[in-house]
This record gives sequence, C-alpha cells and structure tokens, in this order.
Amino acid sequence: MKERIRLLASLALSLIVLQWLWPQHGIEARYIKSEFRIPMRDGKKLFTAVYRPRDTGQRYPIMLNRTPYGIPPYGEKNYPYYLGPSQELADSGFIFVYQDVRGRMMSEGDFIYMTPVKDRKLQNDVDESTDTYDTIEWLLRNIPDHNGKVGMWGISFPGFYAASGMIAAHPALKAVSPQAPIADWFIGDDFHHNGAFFLAHAFGFLSSFGYPRAKPTTRLDRSFNFPTPDGYSYFLGLGPLRNINEKIFRNQVPFWNEVMRHGSYDEFWQSRNIRPHLKGITPAVMTVGGWFDAENLFGSLAVYQAVERQNPGAYNILVMGPWYHGGWAHTNGNHLGNIHFGSNTAVCYRNEIEAPFFNWFLKGTGELNLPEATVFLTGSNEWRRERQWPPAGTRERKLYFRAGASLDWGPDSADSGDLFDEYISDPARPVPYTREVTTGMARTYMVEDQRFASRRSDVLTYESSVLERDVTIAGPVIPVLHVSTTGTDSDFIVKLIDVYPDSVQDDPRNPDGVRMGSFQQLVRGEPFRGRFRNSFSNPEPFVPNQITKIEFRMPDIFHTFRKGHRIMIQVQSSWFPLVDRNPQQFVDIYQAKAGDFKKATQRVYRSRSAPSHIILHQFE
Repeated sequence: MKERIRLLASLALSLIVLQWLWPQHGIEARYIKSEFRIPMRDGKKLFTAVYRPRDTGQRYPIMLNRTPYGIPPYGEKNYPYYLGPSQELADSGFIFVYQDVRGRMMSEGDFIYMTPVKDRKLQNDVDESTDTYDTIEWLLRNIPDHNGKVGMWGISFPGFYAASGMIAAHPALKAVSPQAPIADWFIGDDFHHNGAFFLAHAFGFLSSFGYPRAKPTTRLDRSFNFPTPDGYSYFLGLGPLRNINEKIFRNQVPFWNEVMRHGSYDEFWQSRNIRPHLKGITPAVMTVGGWFDAENLFGSLAVYQAVERQNPGAYNILVMGPWYHGGWAHTNGNHLGNIHFGSNTAVCYRNEIEAPFFNWFLKGTGELNLPEATVFLTGSNEWRRERQWPPAGTRERKLYFRAGASLDWGPDSADSGDLFDEYISDPARPVPYTREVTTGMARTYMVEDQRFASRRSDVLTYESSVLERDVTIAGPVIPVLHVSTTGTDSDFIVKLIDVYPDSVQDDPRNPDGVRMGSFQQLVRGEPFRGRFRNSFSNPEPFVPNQITKIEFRMPDIFHTFRKGHRIMIQVQSSWFPLVDRNPQQFVDIYQAKAGDFKKATQRVYRSRSAPSHIILHQFE
C-alpha cells in the first residue's frame, strides 16, 4: 500500500488518495453517510457519496467535489478519515458531497479526458457543466437540512471539474475554488509545455490511470512497476516514443495513442482548452495555485486570468503560495526541498483565506477581507496583498546575454556575426532535469540546485554581477532568443536562477546536508519546442545555420533576488526525461525512429542586431 501511495503521490491522483488517509477522528460520530446514483439528463447515473451532519439543529451549505480518482471507502457503513478541503471547514459544519465523474469508478457513461465544453447544447447534450448542474439540482431536491447554497472545490483534475462546473452554473452554486486546475494540456499543463512533451509525467500518469475499466469498479487504477529507480536510464533505454506503445502499453492505453496522434495544437487539443468558455461566471471564484507546482502552475494563472478578462465585475480572486502541486491542502507549507519559507504558509492559507471564503459566501458568517491577489513573495518570504495580478507598479526591464557568460541590463554595443555562444546538443546524452534518482516528475525540481547543470558543456550559463540591492520580479518571464541550429528542429529550455552568495550560512534544518553557499536555486524553468515558434498549430522547420528569433512566455513569478545574490540564466536543448528528446530533425517526433536522432550545434547570439535577452518585470 505504501508503495502504491508513493507512486500516486507523484501524480495528480495523490491528493485524492491521501485525503482519505490523513488522521481525523470522529467522522462517523458527526456525519451520516449515504450513497446515491444520481441521474443525469441523458439517463446516465453518477455514483455519489453524501456526508450529512448528524446535528440537524441547523441548515448547512453543500460542498461538492467531483473527481475521476475515486471516492473511497465505498459502502455506506465505511467512513473516511478526512472530509472537505481542510480540517477547519470539516469542523465548522457542511454537507460534503463526493462524486465519481462520468465513466470513472462506479459511475455510468464514458469517460472523456478533459471533456470539451459544449457552448451550444441540444436537449440531451452533456458535458461537465451539465453534469454539475444536474447533480446540484438533484441534491437540492433530495438531501435534507441544506440551506440552498452550494460550494465547489477541487485540486488538479478535480480543479478542472470545479472550473467546468461554474460555466452556465446552477443558481445555487455560490462559491467555487478551482485549485491547480487543468486549463490547456498542450500549451502549459501536465502533458505539454509550449508543445514540448512532458514524458516522465505523462508516462507515469497514464501507466496508472490510462487503462480503461471494463465495468464499474471500486478498485483504483493499476500501478506500473519500473524495473529500475533511475528514470533517466530507463527512458533513454526505451528509445523513441513509438517504442513505449510497442513495448509497454501494447495498445491498451487509448489516450496515450491519442496524444501520439496529435503532435500539434489541433482541434483535439484546442477543444480541451477551457479558457474561452469561462464566460458569464456567476459564482464567487477563488483560484489557488503554487509557484512551484510542476503540474498545473499554468492552469492556476490561466483560469484566474480568463475569468478576470471575460467577466468584468465578477468576484474573482487569486491565491498563489510557495507550494508544490496541492501542497496547500495537506502540508504546513514551511519549506520545499532545501528552501525554507519562514512560516507555515499552507496553514495560513487554510485558516485565513480558504475557510473565510467559503464561510462568507455559503453561510454568511465571519469576515471577508480578501484582496484581489494574495501572493507569497519568495526570496523575501512574505505574503503580499495586491489589488491586481500582475501587480501595479512594475516596469519592464531587459536582461541581456553578454560576453564572458555575463548578464547586463543593456545590450552589447558591438554588432558582429561572431558574437554568439554555442554548444553541441546530443540526443544520446541529454541534459538531466534533476539530480534526484527518480522515475517521475520530481516534486522539488522547480526549486532544485542547478550546479549540476552548470558544469555541463551543453548548458550555457550567464550570470549577473553581485546585486547591490534587492531586485523583485513580478509577473511573466519572457525569453527572447536569437538562435541557430545545424538541424531543422530543436528545443530550447530557459532557466531563471537565484545564485546565493558563497558565504551564506548552511540551514541547520536541511536534512540532506546540502551546502547553501553558491546554491543555484531554480526560480522558473520552461521548455519551448522550436518548431512552434510562429504557431502551435502549424509547426515549421528551422533553416540550418540561419539566425532565428524565438520568443515565448514563461509562467509568472513573484521573487526577490536579495542584495548580495546574483541572477543567472541557463539555456540548453534537453531536459530529460521530464521532456522527451527532440530528434533535432523536422520529423513527427511521436513516430520518429532511432536513426532520426542527430547531434546539432546550437548557437545563441548576443550581438546588437541579434540581442538575446530576458524580459522581466521589476516591482518597485
């Protein structure tokens, strides 16, 4: 069981599994459990568990969580150890409702990954919006002791269902909190970032979750037993992506095959982009995310921004803390890896932000004094309350690549074709994304020490002088690269890094004994698949040896580079096995053969006419 939980903890499933294992006593003494099969408008029935307070002296709001990961323990006599998004809310009195979504576990129907929203529906058309609506309508008619108000929350995939549920929402749905919601599986969440395929995570998820069920079941998905703990060597040994289906999945994981068939931002992926549909939102919305969420950082920011842009006047707030995927829900949030945040940030969130939000909108109790954006400033380790996100008062600054592996706020005055730095990218020896020996997407890689990468010849490293004062950056990080390649395709990974002083004291709380002097903390890293530089829908080859501009947006940061620190940028062309290997030839990567993978010489230019730089937004 422990091995199974350890595997799922690296996936989006982990939060849903772990919530039933945390110790919380007295659920059975305080709640009555009932199970129902709730009919939808097309006749399919969704399995639903309802936990209603035994104290019937008052009326309670309903809190709804819809999930593809199961709602154990099944059986009306079997109770979980934990209810709700937090202990605070479980103790304060709600009717908690958990539902297996259509086609998963005990619910009828066919499961669809990120069900496309149908804006115009015929009489029996269904999607996650209608299933949410029909569920709420049934609950209001059949569950006693409710106060007529419904809230909804969910983390990761359930965050997507929460976001979907607020589209054409039931009038009783008053408050929704999409937390780390999936928004777009090709542009920035889970399986792809800027068209680059996140191999380790997609494989880990689908090797467990992707096998279709034969019939309704109470058993969780199978787990995959890696023959080695070393994911780098395992995935390298598998060879091209096409081998995974032939050797491992053997056509038993349909969605893996769908991913392999849709290598660009075509209608398949575009239809699963929820952002255009987040219009006419009537519930209060609180989107929650983590600055170091390896899975759905993009989705948190994208859902908040889409609701804000498309719903003027709506109650729409953002919470961003220093958390990994779901870390706000089940940790104290005082550290991640070797980086400490100075307080129990997740406890603060649950007690001072999440509970007041739901209590106010669903019960009318307490006080609501939440700003537009409650955001944790990393580096300085403090919560900030901002009237908008990104915050007002930023100014654009450009940090240029310069000679001698340096960075400066101004471009080089020289203009010569030989002002470039180069490296050889070899698909047979890709740059690892982490020092950790792991088969999945390491939870802490987004704050990991990058000294191991700095020492490789196929990683370009640029470093600023020692900062004479604090520099705070807020909002998106935008690389503008002028590059050339001897191949016809290439990935470019850009990393923004906070370099600690040599003299910094080691943290006694560090269990691994890592020396923090000259520590190179990753603040933000993101890949870009070069074939998509002009369009994610219409990929184009590079012209070998021709200088080409690549510009893309990395997810927002809110970070202070402290006085005495340095700012570092790294550029490389592989990040394995987090990102699959690019053959560096313009071929269908998902069907590429071993012979398609070629070495390429990559150049990054830094002349006045081709000034590679990073656009940052400095917060004063």
